[in-house]
Amino acid sequence: MSDDADSGTRGDGDGAEQDTGPYPIEGTALVKTAALASVPAARVPKLLARVQADLGPRVDAYRRRYERISAESDRETFLVEPDHWEAVGDRLGFSERERDAVVRAHEAAVERIGSGSGRRAEFDTALEIRSGVVIGVDADGVDADGDDVDADGGDGD
Repeated sequence: MSDDADSGTRGDGDGAEQDTGPYPIEGTALVKTAALASVPAARVPKLLARVQADLGPRVDAYRRRYERISAESDRETFLVEPDHWEAVGDRLGFSERERDAVVRAHEAAVERIGSGSGRRAEFDTALEIRSGVVIGVDADGVDADGDDVDADGGDGD
């Protein structure tokens, strides 16, 4: 499941960048998911947008409940229990194939983030027992409550 050729940077000009739309998964992770998913490639962005719309308002709950392994200005990455996506898929009315495509996209994004931060082996090991979730946040560094967010994602009060 390696994409070590991926530089791990965002906007790396590798030809895999696409208009990401309203979700925090892009580039190689999105292309890889579209190629391997059991749903039509054109459907993947729509599924990811629905997931982001559902999870975005819940980011504060994720911060309290789950281990955050990465925080960037426009997205945060968490490790969750393996059955997490079943509940999300049920809530959104996804088929098993749609849910699997979303899981694959989020885990590919976690791998890409790990590669870019020099923590790929650590993230790969974590994904063996847990699942990954990437949630887009406001790029201006403000969380859902309107509070400033510091570099580690905590309130900057």
